[in-house]
Amino acid sequence: MGSGEVPHDEPSAGDSLPENCRVIEIHVAELKQLFNAIDPSPFREKDLDPRADEFIVSWARDLPTNATLALLVYLDRPVGMQEEVAILRDAIHEYFSQRAIASRRRLRQLFRLGRTNLFIGITCLAGSLLLGDAIASALHGSRAGELLRESLLIGGWVAMWRPMEVFLYDWWPIRSEARLFDRLTVMPVRIALTGDAASEAWRWDWPIASPTSTRAQASRSGATGAGSVGRSSQDRGRRMMFGPSRDRLRRDDV
Repeated sequence: MGSGEVPHDEPSAGDSLPENCRVIEIHVAELKQLFNAIDPSPFREKDLDPRADEFIVSWARDLPTNATLALLVYLDRPVGMQEEVAILRDAIHEYFSQRAIASRRRLRQLFRLGRTNLFIGITCLAGSLLLGDAIASALHGSRAGELLRESLLIGGWVAMWRPMEVFLYDWWPIRSEARLFDRLTVMPVRIALTGDAASEAWRWDWPIASPTSTRAQASRSGATGAGSVGRSSQDRGRRMMFGPSRDRLRRDDV
């Protein structure tokens, strides 16, 4: 969504979309399809489904680095609990927060490895220079001595290749990744209701729903989510879809 406009065409609930935000759109039949089914962690700490993770991250990478991000989940059932959107937002934010922490940990490990490699490289370079000079002096300037000296010098500089690669090239993609995850950690999350599923459908979808929750709670929750949200004309054709019977990802072509 390029301008953050909110046309009144679909009921929705959740965070308001900022002006000029860029919306990442996902369409699911059930909210549990967004999360990894084999992850035994508590719901707020669950990993996202790998396909959902890849879709969100790849879309965010395609957007400008200074763009404000937002996530819009199209859901084919009514909202079941008043706190449902907040729980979903917290779970997604926690997931990307952990990914940002993991990326920065990987960056620290890379710099630690780079420092070790730098020490080894400098040692090898210094040793090859000293050894080359000693051999050249011992052979009294013969061509063989010069050849050995130059070979050792080249070997010393080759030993510097890895630390130079770390400090010149390897670190900045990881830092960019961590910054991207930071942006995803604070993005607003909104649910747009697109289907006419049974009002009790949320009971077998939402993993933390109480079996004693009343139908009145679900209807009140639906009333509080009577806001609306529109699809961006420029991003409308790019939406992740999970079918209700087959967990299959596809992108609509509108």
